[in-house]
Amino acid sequence: MRLLFLNGPNLNLLGTREPGVYGRLTLAEIEARVRDTARGLDPLLEIDFRQSNHEGELITWIQEARGSAGAIVLNAAAYTHTSIGLRDAISAVGVPTIEIHLSNVHARESFRHQSLIAPVCRGVIAGFGAESYILAIHAAVTITKA
Repeated sequence: MRLLFLNGPNLNLLGTREPGVYGRLTLAEIEARVRDTARGLDPLLEIDFRQSNHEGELITWIQEARGSAGAIVLNAAAYTHTSIGLRDAISAVGVPTIEIHLSNVHARESFRHQSLIAPVCRGVIAGFGAESYILAIHAAVTITKA
């Protein structure tokens, strides 16, 4: 089974961008942890891990996941709160999607409290730092076997 991990804008700056909020791990280090965890769960589990600062590219990747991914794990970052396009793509493809965040968005600025994508996602994991990604692997495996 293939799990598609999509990461939105500014996540390429992890490790140096507001480490008090987002942690000190880089996105590459988080990816390595995701791959290690996946191997431990199921050696046949395929991880496709991507990042883009461009909304349209994220939408294209979501559309391409139909028929090729068992689940999508999406850290849409700021697009979580602004992108009707991402919401529509998730809804259109029908691939179970898990929204994740490193920080607890509900404990932050009020504009971060509203997610446009959460209503079309299977679930939301937020506030556990890099562990949010690891929790999402377990959730994705569980929902694809249900």
